[in-house]
Amino acid sequence: MAAAEREGPGQGRQSPVTGPGERLALNGMGSFEWDLDAGTLDLDAAGMAVFDLEPEEFDGTPEALGLRLPGADGERLGRSVVAALAAGGETYGGYFTVHRRDGRDQWTHTQGRVLRDADGHPYRIVGIVRDATAELAQAVQLRKLESARAQQTTIVQRTTDALSRAVTVDDVTAALTGAGALERLGADGLALGLVEGGTMKMIAMSGESLEVLGERNLTRMDGSLPLSRAVLNRQARFVTSLSALGEEFPLLRDYLGRIHYSAAAYLPLIAQARAIGGLVLFYRSRTEFSPEERNLCLGLAGIVAQSLQRALLFDQEREFATGLQAAMLPRRIPEITGGEIAVRYHAAWSGREVGGDWYDVISLPRDRVGIVVGDVQGHDTHAAAIMGQLRIALRAYAGEGHPPSTVLARASRFLAELDTERFATCMYAQVDLATGGVRAVRAGHLGPLIRHTDGRTGWPNVRGGLPLGLATLFAQEEFPETRLDLVPGETLVLCTDGLVEEPGTAITQGMEALAHAVRSGPQEAGALADHLSDRLWERWGSGDDVALLVLRRAPDPGTHRAPRIHQYVHQADPEGLSEARYALRQALRDWGVSELADDVELAAGELLVNALLHTDGGAVLTMEVLPEPVRRIRLWVKDRSSVWPRRRTPGEAATTGRGLLLVDAVATHWGVEPRGDGKAVWCEFAAEGRPRSAG
Repeated sequence: MAAAEREGPGQGRQSPVTGPGERLALNGMGSFEWDLDAGTLDLDAAGMAVFDLEPEEFDGTPEALGLRLPGADGERLGRSVVAALAAGGETYGGYFTVHRRDGRDQWTHTQGRVLRDADGHPYRIVGIVRDATAELAQAVQLRKLESARAQQTTIVQRTTDALSRAVTVDDVTAALTGAGALERLGADGLALGLVEGGTMKMIAMSGESLEVLGERNLTRMDGSLPLSRAVLNRQARFVTSLSALGEEFPLLRDYLGRIHYSAAAYLPLIAQARAIGGLVLFYRSRTEFSPEERNLCLGLAGIVAQSLQRALLFDQEREFATGLQAAMLPRRIPEITGGEIAVRYHAAWSGREVGGDWYDVISLPRDRVGIVVGDVQGHDTHAAAIMGQLRIALRAYAGEGHPPSTVLARASRFLAELDTERFATCMYAQVDLATGGVRAVRAGHLGPLIRHTDGRTGWPNVRGGLPLGLATLFAQEEFPETRLDLVPGETLVLCTDGLVEEPGTAITQGMEALAHAVRSGPQEAGALADHLSDRLWERWGSGDDVALLVLRRAPDPGTHRAPRIHQYVHQADPEGLSEARYALRQALRDWGVSELADDVELAAGELLVNALLHTDGGAVLTMEVLPEPVRRIRLWVKDRSSVWPRRRTPGEAATTGRGLLLVDAVATHWGVEPRGDGKAVWCEFAAEGRPRSAG
């Protein structure tokens, strides 16, 4: 249909916006008719007012509206019309701005209806325009309120989450003053104080220039400062002009000029109906506190108060528990002759509970010393109390002179009779530092680690029994002894499992880490204990109690004229023989008799192999210079067997039995002597060309 044949304006059609012969003229709302074919726009007087147009400024075309429409808004509005026409839509609408002649931008809304002919061709748009400033202003205000509420909710949630992980008072202060804490609280500065007796002690400050308040970190609770008054009155105070406080609080006057804040909220911390402290939140540019903001500050104060109350109770319980634990451990370590002992104890940092780990050093008859480390099951004050009783009982049994196996059997019986379900693991050893003899027993505990004089470390196979208490419960109070030899200069390390266990890893990894730390550590017992504490407590963290005991037998290098070396060769240590031969060769070279190295190595190898094959245990190798009456080298191999070796005459086809024949062939003299519960086989070598003769 041609344009001339379609119905146009006034041809039997009534506008949906205007009535016959009249226009809609509501306040702030006008109407329009847009002839799409003619390109004309009919705008009523109310519409002209909405667009702030005078009659002479409007020529009846859509382009004339550009006088008041910013370019971007006009383009956006045009695109919405084109899109509605192209898509066959019947209506469209949108918001845009009108730049009024007084310079004010007015939010405006339009809504139009597209009229189409029978063929669906759009020929006219009728609609309304209205001033939407008040409507959008209300919406913006609502959005601001919703945003403020969301922000306040976020502040409360983030603060609650941060403080929920705080256990101690230090944790609380760290959560309030750490990275991002002020932003989390929505403040620019913070000061936190605790009530102690009749004083207020400031325990945390955060924010630029607030360090000056530290000059009065302890003040009397007399109301002479705004925070103490808020705490005394139990009423929060919101200040939007800090400078005005100087007149009311003269003590604060000297500090007001040095802190860069304009407003503050002084908040009492109330927990269980008791004022436990006060919190100050400082702001740089705040001019008012709305009711919502005041409620937010009060809510934050309540959260902080509850967290502090829990932390104070925790610290009190923790102080009591650690005090109990410390009282159960020995106050001093006795001095020993022939060696040095160092002990270290590390309490776990997490949780209220304390563990039942302990150590002890016991003076025994005949100049021996008993060393103990143990661990009572559980992490609470009950475990600490049982530990104290068990430590004293074990010390008493050891002091009576009983052998180690009997000491642990009686200790197990004692623990079982305490009417407790707890059990304990324990490592106990009697050490004779004069001879180096060690009698060790285990009750479900980690065995000892030995560092040899050449720096190697090893875990000797110390046989063990069930944990104390369980051994009695199951009627298996057998604790077999293992005999060890601690040669001069060697170190014995005992510890509880907290030193070698890391959550999620095998204990063997921790044992290897301990062995490595011992190998790389210093020689002295105290320095080595510190070295292990620093390395391993830092490695594993501090989640478990740790008891550590280091015993070192005094080295015996001999004298300048008569030097001496010692070496322990463990029965299950395949590298021990080669290490011993190397140590002998090095010593002979240092002593200026390297020409004896081959003979000494051969004799030492034969004697060591005999001891390791035919006795139940390791062997101690000693080599020394005997300067008088004639300088010579003496080699000792000591074992714990009372069976003396005998020289054989093997046949030509025999594969064994030639050891003492070889020793007799290369040494000037050899012999056997009783030593304690075992023997020592010795041989000598002339250091100055003395002819050999069998002895």
